[in-house]
Amino acid sequence: MRIFPSSLFASARVVKAVGSRIRAGRQALSLTPAAITRVRELIERRPGAKALRVGVQQRGCNGFTYTLDYAEEKNRFDEEVNQDGINIWIDAKAQLTLLGSEMDFVESKLASEFVFHNPNIKGTCGCGESFNMDDNLPPPPPSKDWRRIEDSSGGTL
Repeated sequence: MRIFPSSLFASARVVKAVGSRIRAGRQALSLTPAAITRVRELIERRPGAKALRVGVQQRGCNGFTYTLDYAEEKNRFDEEVNQDGINIWIDAKAQLTLLGSEMDFVESKLASEFVFHNPNIKGTCGCGESFNMDDNLPPPPPSKDWRRIEDSSGGTL
């Protein structure tokens, strides 16, 4: 497990969810038990963190990627998801891209990552880290946030 000082860098993969498109529910995003456990661990280890913020940026080989950051304050237009005492704040730019999605956490011998099972995407790149949107949904607005994420040794990822 790697936690970085100024923000959270976690591998996030996107998978096209099979079945119904947007499912009606009380929340924009649901979390699996594994995701709840991992988010709880991350928030508890980060002083001042109250939630995990999910955002979207235009980058990658297929259009968009999800971002995950520690959050101390909820932004005005963030969508709040509270499940089993865990807070996820969805950035306004990411809300339409996440409707009906499920967030999971998967560990293997080679990687540990959050996986978004998303019924709204058209496709993903080969590695699954970037995605493009279904033509029936509007794309998220372009992001102006191109921060460089530094690891604990001071190197840039």
